[in-house]
Amino acid sequence: MISRDMENKINWNEVERAKSEEELRNMKLWLFQENIRLQNERSELESMRDKFIQEKVRFRDEMDALNHRMVLEQKRLREENLFFDKKLAILKDGFRKLEEDKQRLEQEKRRLEQAGRNQREKPQTLGQGEDIANVLFRSAGNPLALRKRYRDLLKIFHPDNFCGDAELMQYINREFQRRREE
Repeated sequence: MISRDMENKINWNEVERAKSEEELRNMKLWLFQENIRLQNERSELESMRDKFIQEKVRFRDEMDALNHRMVLEQKRLREENLFFDKKLAILKDGFRKLEEDKQRLEQEKRRLEQAGRNQREKPQTLGQGEDIANVLFRSAGNPLALRKRYRDLLKIFHPDNFCGDAELMQYINREFQRRREE
């Protein structure tokens, strides 16, 4: 079995001019060995091609898996961003309501101070402090909203804060306890 490449390399004139059977045997042996070498190389190339095809398939599968994970991660990230935006909107709304309540409280406090000056009384009597605390908890209709409002008020009016008010905090604590028991 002589391949075309071998035919090109074999000088057939030399074969015809061989002087002895020994030279023909040597040429025949060389042709046989060359044929075996080429078959071995062909089988190696075929096995390398098969390995390459397997690696290509494995690589494609890995790429598909990575693309799938990337799509899932992008979807999760979009959902997290939406969730974050919703939480941010809730927080902004809560701070807006808290600011409105604080402004109402300041207005009520100024009104009560004005009334106290006019009557020459102490600006906050027991009834007025309870009224302020009642106003602060007015929009807290359920237990969750009540606890949230109480925590927000603690952050604002706790005596350890810069603008904290110990007396008002006592009224807030009483009102919170009263509403929690209801």
